[in-house]
Amino acid sequence: MEYVSTRGSAPALDFEGVTLAGLASDGGLYVPREWPRFSEAEIADMAGLPYAELAVRVMLPYVTPSLTEEKLRDLCQRAYGRFAHDAVTPLKQFDERHWLLELFHGPTLAFKDVALQLLGRLFEEFLSRSNDHLTIVGATSGDTGSAAIDAVAGRERVDIFMLHPNGRVSDVQRRQMTTVRAPNVHNIAIEGTFDDAQAMVKRMFNDAAMTDRFHIGAVNSINWARLMAQVVYYFASAIQLGAPHRKVAYSVPTGNFGDVFAGYVAAQMGLPIEQLIVATNVNDILHRALSDGDYSTGTVTPTAAPSMDIQVSSNFERLLFDVGGRDGLALAEQMRGFEADKAMRLTNAQREGAAKLFTSARADADDMAQAMRWASEHCGEIIDPHTAIGLHAARASDLPAHIPIVTLATAHPAKFRDAVERGTGVRPGLPSRVGDLFQREEAFSELPGDYDAVAAFVAERATPSA
Repeated sequence: MEYVSTRGSAPALDFEGVTLAGLASDGGLYVPREWPRFSEAEIADMAGLPYAELAVRVMLPYVTPSLTEEKLRDLCQRAYGRFAHDAVTPLKQFDERHWLLELFHGPTLAFKDVALQLLGRLFEEFLSRSNDHLTIVGATSGDTGSAAIDAVAGRERVDIFMLHPNGRVSDVQRRQMTTVRAPNVHNIAIEGTFDDAQAMVKRMFNDAAMTDRFHIGAVNSINWARLMAQVVYYFASAIQLGAPHRKVAYSVPTGNFGDVFAGYVAAQMGLPIEQLIVATNVNDILHRALSDGDYSTGTVTPTAAPSMDIQVSSNFERLLFDVGGRDGLALAEQMRGFEADKAMRLTNAQREGAAKLFTSARADADDMAQAMRWASEHCGEIIDPHTAIGLHAARASDLPAHIPIVTLATAHPAKFRDAVERGTGVRPGLPSRVGDLFQREEAFSELPGDYDAVAAFVAERATPSA
């Protein structure tokens, strides 16, 4: 499999190359040159497979020849052996048409674990071949940071620098990052928003003063390998609900667009997905883009669903590239305009291409609370604020009644216990596997929202590449 940049100028790479590169050298994101596609018979043959084996089936076309089937199987078995549920991503029923896909049974209680437990092992495998050292620089609105840190803490040949917006993540999210005391882990709290942190990370990938000294890699969903691993649970859930002979729809709480784009990839691979519902909170740039073509940023409004408090959704570029004719040079010009003006209009081809599979919905604080209460009172399920936004969008859908709608449960409710308690009257407890999180000492550095300060911090502590 060969990978190309959404902006058309960076060299094509193999799977090992895109995993270690993260962002393309021209500022774009890597996507496969073509989508592998399964037949109905091949999808039907996946029924009943253990999750790790299903992951091998789904991901093998993307990793060849960088990994053998045997090596991929070994990595998947080790990654998913750490999950607290044997199904890894179990499916629960709400009512006659609504379902809940629980993605929070990994070590840090969020859907990011599904991909990052594998990504950490991929880094280790590929770096061991070259004896190189990787400096991971990432931005998190809450869950990516803890999942990435857990995946690489203590691993050789890797340093991780994780930026989070100071005071804008939950106490559980923050502590899951800042109480990890491995020498290769560096937590940075910056003044500003997640978008500010994400912009700094992207800038560092294009800063020759940094990239000439350090091999900088990504754990955010700009990294193709992470997004690829998320495709698997769409296959797992759809097959349980009758695929390939029955269509399924998904409602996805959406911030950076990676999780829902994984559903788009699954559809390109032959999975019969009827619709992908992009569920946003009041920071609704994606809802505006999909409903009327207006992709323009506003001021980030802090909410009880902080992982969705985003105005620039990096992975949206992958969709615009794919549905807009895969013209990288044209998209590069379009994205340069957006980066300069913080606003752009989608082309007719992009709008029409997206509309074939995507719809969107916006939820405010009352909508979110009502969805949490409905899940609790009618189904006995306690869900977190992000999942509640997805459930609100699912229940507002006008899809035919015979099509099941799966809401992705992106985090354990205990990660947002204050918001859950306000919405339901129930204060969820942390699972025992988290241990004494609130007794551990925290360690993080506070920096201004200034790129030069962050770059200097990284340069002083990172290990130069080989």
